[in-house]
This record gives sequence, C-alpha cells and structure tokens, in this order.
Amino acid sequence: MYRELLPGTLDLLVLKSLARGPLHGYGIGLYLRQVSDDLVQVGEGSLYPALQRLLVNGWAEAEWGVSETGRKARFYQLTRKGKQKLASETEEFERMVATIQQILRTV
Repeated sequence: MYRELLPGTLDLLVLKSLARGPLHGYGIGLYLRQVSDDLVQVGEGSLYPALQRLLVNGWAEAEWGVSETGRKARFYQLTRKGKQKLASETEEFERMVATIQQILRTV
C-alpha cells in the first residue's frame, strides 16, 4: 500500500473513478483498491474532503440514493466541467510522469 499519493493525485483518481458512472464514496474507495491490487487505499478522512472539493469546483454533482446493500448513500457523478478537468489533469499528469522518467534515465 502506498502511504501517500502525490499532491493533487487523489482528485484525479476520484475523477477517473467517476468517469465510469455514478458511485458512492465507499464504491469509489473499493474501485481504487480493486484496480490497484490494493496498493491504493483511500481512507474516509481523505476521500470525503476530495469529493467535497469536486462538488465545490463544479466537477461533480451528487444526489442521495440507495446503495446495493439497501443503505442510504450519496452518489456522485461527473459534470461536463468534471470531464474536461479529468482530461486536462490526465494530460498534465502523464506529461509530469514522462518528465520524471526522463530525469531518472539520465546518468
């Protein structure tokens, strides 16, 4: 498990999770654990503030519903602005990773 994500990475990962469709907070955390083979485990203390940032910035919207276990849950989904943010953040992150890899390859 990674102890810390790079700054700004959590928002990117949550945006990517929501690109699949509406999810509640627990579902987002579960998705991130599954696709990362348990290397990315996001606690509620980090996840819910990230979701609030997405709402405040207009990148996501939320509505109450019932989860697959029958419990009341808040479901989040991307807005058009969120889809645009995901695309720009993904491009910027990939550029940053490529630059870091280039530096690491130098002697």
